[in-house]
Amino acid sequence: MKFLGIIPARFASTRFPGKPLVMLGGKTVIERVYKQVIKVIEDVYVATDDDKIYDAVIGFGGKAIMTSPNHRSGTDRIQEAVEKIGGDYDVIINIQGDEPFIHPSQIETVCECFKDNATQIATLGKPFTSSQDFKDLENPNSPKLITDNNGFALYFSRSIIPFIRNYPKEEWIGKFPFLKHIGLYAYRKDVLAEVTKMEPSSLEIAESLEQLRWLQNGYKIKVGTTDIETIGIDTPEDLKKAEEFLNKTENN
Repeated sequence: MKFLGIIPARFASTRFPGKPLVMLGGKTVIERVYKQVIKVIEDVYVATDDDKIYDAVIGFGGKAIMTSPNHRSGTDRIQEAVEKIGGDYDVIINIQGDEPFIHPSQIETVCECFKDNATQIATLGKPFTSSQDFKDLENPNSPKLITDNNGFALYFSRSIIPFIRNYPKEEWIGKFPFLKHIGLYAYRKDVLAEVTKMEPSSLEIAESLEQLRWLQNGYKIKVGTTDIETIGIDTPEDLKKAEEFLNKTENN
């Protein structure tokens, strides 16, 4: 099975403009993401709408491709990139451009999901642990997911799912194996082409979660599990946390 990794990266971010090019431990965020992915996937491209990002990627020896600035989502940007790149790839991996600590094992886990022929799309879930605070579970910016007995997604939500009856909320984490959604996706090539032609669904609009469009239209989303926490950079405050994390790991 042949995999293609694509990292969508925009310069114009509402909460943190230019974040792919901010420095983190002497390297740009986008370089750190790219060099994590290339450890697992041989063919990796950054798909961008910005010349500065394109030039930066080429500058550190990576591959990049220019795409339209008018895409509604990173998934649409990836589909344009796939069409321009060509090739006989079976699966397209979508790696977020603001996840500098994405771990190679997480990418491998998503790839392994396609050993199941029923898998059309794959993503990751991380179990909440008993040491975490209820506020972590309640955080609407950290989507949750539930799966069926075969590891396929039943639903994604910004709310806590499932609801645990007869117990105070403070005890919920210990009463059910809650899963935090990690936004790493992979699609069979033909499935990616199909889902990017669809209009936003009612559930997607309600929760502002693109994956609900695919689920609501009947696609099978396999969920791999990981115990590794990721640190996404959405704001300047997140960058400070990432710097602290990097300093801590490099000093250990």
